[in-house]
Amino acid sequence: MATGTTGPAGNTGTNAPGRAHIPARHLRTDRWWLSPATTVTILSAFIVYSTWRAFANDDYFAEPYVSPFYSPCLASKCDSMPMSANAPLFGDWWGLSPALLILIFPLGFRLTCYYYRKAYYRGFWASPSACAVPEPRGSYSGETRFPLILQNIHRYFFWFAAVVAVILTWDVLIAFRDEHGAWGHMGLGTLVLLANVLLIWAYTLSCHSCRHIVGGKLKHFSKHPVRYRLWGFVSRLNGRHMELAWASLFGVALADLYVYLVASGAFDDPRFF
Repeated sequence: MATGTTGPAGNTGTNAPGRAHIPARHLRTDRWWLSPATTVTILSAFIVYSTWRAFANDDYFAEPYVSPFYSPCLASKCDSMPMSANAPLFGDWWGLSPALLILIFPLGFRLTCYYYRKAYYRGFWASPSACAVPEPRGSYSGETRFPLILQNIHRYFFWFAAVVAVILTWDVLIAFRDEHGAWGHMGLGTLVLLANVLLIWAYTLSCHSCRHIVGGKLKHFSKHPVRYRLWGFVSRLNGRHMELAWASLFGVALADLYVYLVASGAFDDPRFF
């Protein structure tokens, strides 16, 4: 791989001794910038949307649907929500949107995710933007310094994300009940929430930390057949981790948007039975 000399000044980076002296910054002729540009666009749009919805503190419950951004509600301001989705641990003193109390866990899980780190490092920081495209800086410390060393807490965020996935699964079960609490209801919102939770579970279980938890530290798979089968299943999901990361990101945003539109009266939820 040959790189140029238009990088940072000095004898580091692309100007390091032994590097080929080529005037061009790189020799790629394809549209290498398209992938990082797409990443920046999509993630920026999600950040704007999720920030608006997190601080909106309104239109997050439409019987029997609960927005995944607000479940479970940990403040007392969610009295209109069913008790199954309302756990006011913070009482009345929390004056901000209750979504801010719960979103830190799934967002922390995604922020420290191995794939997302690669995506936004390349997209926002050009570290590097693409293969064979040098970084616009002369030194590299990786994730050995603050604040990036905190990325190592990803393995702990996995457990919180799994708990949130369990709670959202319960919300899907509740979505099969009508406004009177009787089972047998199914609307378009039920299917939207069901698709969302399936994508969230697939993304969570495909996580590298989950794969290590299931099959790590084993010297002989033959002595642990159950864990070996689970490891094989998680490994197959892990091979699609990138696709599941994006699909679940769109899924959770669309699920919240659907609940918002129904709760705000934009349209009525179509019911199948």
